[in-house]
Amino acid sequence: MDDVLDVRDLRMRYGKTDVLNGVSFAARRGEVLALLGPNGAGKTTTIEMLVSVLGLDVVAYGFITMGDLLVTEREDGTLLRAKAIPNGMLGYLLGKVVNISGQIAFVVAITLLTGAFLFTGLAIGSPGSWLTVAWVLVLGLLATLPLGAVLGSLFPSQRSAGGPMLLLAGLAAISGIFYPITHLPVFLQWTGQVFPMYWLGLGMRSALLPNAMAAAEIGHSWRHLATFGVLSAWAIAGLVLAPVVLRRMARRESGSSAAARREKAMRR
Repeated sequence: MDDVLDVRDLRMRYGKTDVLNGVSFAARRGEVLALLGPNGAGKTTTIEMLVSVLGLDVVAYGFITMGDLLVTEREDGTLLRAKAIPNGMLGYLLGKVVNISGQIAFVVAITLLTGAFLFTGLAIGSPGSWLTVAWVLVLGLLATLPLGAVLGSLFPSQRSAGGPMLLLAGLAAISGIFYPITHLPVFLQWTGQVFPMYWLGLGMRSALLPNAMAAAEIGHSWRHLATFGVLSAWAIAGLVLAPVVLRRMARRESGSSAAARREKAMRR
């Protein structure tokens, strides 16, 4: 039977103290998994990290998938055909946002439903939790997918698109995904809060974890209003900037340039 959850070598440290030291477990389809141990064993920390990863998945999948699609379809001439249609670039962008959003929403829903059967303690049964997941997910997708299109338009080929991966890895380290942001230096806390990844992780934790766990967050609060405001600001910026960048990129496209890139890709 296939594993529906596979966690390997999970680690976390508070200062010089190892809270999680190489935790590994798996759950197969139809199994019920329980985390048992005394207070302080790291059960809550493990669940918190797994919930936070949902926010990381949305950002990574949004940025990388949108960027890769843009680079690929620029090489095969899809963008050139969209350019020839009135408002074609705007329609192309909206179509990709809707398509990729549907894929990500499906993955998140499957992950949450699986978690509901595997873990106790998740606040996944209440309508309020699903509502919070929904608006955080929608705003998170709108905040990341257009920016993924902007980044994709800046790279001539997939080989040159390694920079965003390094950027995402750095942001994950300071966004409270794998390590409580309150344990970081203050300037790193402020830096992490500038970007959508932190707010997506915070929003997911607020929806799926008990309210008492807000004590570990900045201000001892889930800060829903701030989450809504920051993600909305990034969404507006991306939706305004992406069509402009795509139109400028499309003006530089021609049949000869697309053919040259296809020939170069075939030789690789």
